[in-house]
Amino acid sequence: MHINKKIASAIAATLMLGTVLVGCGNGNSGSEKVKHTAALVTDGGSIDDKSFNQSAWEGLEAWGKENKLEKGVNGYNYAQSNSDADFTPNINKLIKAKYSTIFGIGYKLAPAIKKTAKQNPKTNFVIIDDVVPGKNVASVTFKSEQSSFLAGVAAAETTKTNKVGFLGGVKSDVITTFEKGFIQGVHAVNPKITVDVKYAGSFTKADLGQSMATAMYNNGEDVIFHAAGGTGAGAFTAAKNLAKNGKKVWVIGVDQDQKADGAYKGGNVTLASAVKEVGNAAKDIANKAMKDKFPGGKVVTYDLKSKGVDLVNDNMSDSAWKVVQQYKQKIIKGDLTVKAK
Repeated sequence: MHINKKIASAIAATLMLGTVLVGCGNGNSGSEKVKHTAALVTDGGSIDDKSFNQSAWEGLEAWGKENKLEKGVNGYNYAQSNSDADFTPNINKLIKAKYSTIFGIGYKLAPAIKKTAKQNPKTNFVIIDDVVPGKNVASVTFKSEQSSFLAGVAAAETTKTNKVGFLGGVKSDVITTFEKGFIQGVHAVNPKITVDVKYAGSFTKADLGQSMATAMYNNGEDVIFHAAGGTGAGAFTAAKNLAKNGKKVWVIGVDQDQKADGAYKGGNVTLASAVKEVGNAAKDIANKAMKDKFPGGKVVTYDLKSKGVDLVNDNMSDSAWKVVQQYKQKIIKGDLTVKAK
């Protein structure tokens, strides 16, 4: 009887361990389906930043719910980074918790993903907006220049002053892709329109974004396209403050549809939103990994044609929207190529 108790305890312990490690192997020993677990690390913002991180989390959350998983160790989760110093500790925390696939949301996590992926070859890693070599790393990129081009068309078709602005967060290859696409779109419509380019040097300083956007609007720029994360929230505040006083100005949002950010009593300052479907990408990669088709060692690119990027019409005129659609079809058909640099 004493031996039976030991055996029962061993079996229980094994079952418990199997539950914790579920999804870490490529197969299963019985007919029961092996779960796949996934988690993400934010790039210095929160999962409700109304931008990049939120889009990724909503996609991963939707994936988890569709597969009847719960938030937590045996399902899907996230680790929030408050600074760059949190990247590696957060990734290691998720590795220790045995998540099968770990997403690094944003190019800033590339060095941390590169290092930890080498140290943990049995874990799947995903880097968003950069390319990291490694058989267990999937690199996800977006043709942001295409949606930014359409944002430029929208701005050019809307401006009354022939002066528009671009407000970036931290200057990098990724963010300049937005800038260059936007400028090409503006000048495709009217090469005489002035495009003022400013960088805040941060993705998390809304007050700085507000002061910079206010100065740009006061300089006569009546449409600003931001690619500045949380800093860009300040552009909406600046625009709303001016709109309340009767000045007609617009913001073009980024990453997610930011129409709600432009709402104020009596109106809305969001002209359009250049969306990057990070959530769709997160769902797609998580599904591939769950089916043992994780694209490790590959670069997966999402564009207008694959619906990875797009421009959402929030408050554009019918005529402006029609022109945007015309340019969109040209890009999709390959009749127009937007340069990333």
